Amino acid sequence: MVGRDFIVQAHWDAEAKVYWAESDDVPGLATEAATFEELVANVRELVPELLRLNNHPRAHDDELPFRVTMDRQETLRLPA
Repeated sequence: MVGRDFIVQAHWDAEAKVYWAESDDVPGLATEAATFEELVANVRELVPELLRLNNHPRAHDDELPFRVTMDRQETLRLPA
């Protein structure tokens, strides 16, 4: 079954200095990593596993396209 991309929201936690991810499309997805690339690797590993555990209708698809969207907020100090 071919369907739309699974959407994963990635965030930067400046205080903890980690990227973390969640998804409304993948029940139970919650992961964090030191780099964005590591976060995407975690997502690649967790999405199929979580879909199978949740008996998702697309758990046995040949392909599971997903999109990681990034949200990162920074604060700049301007010179006086």
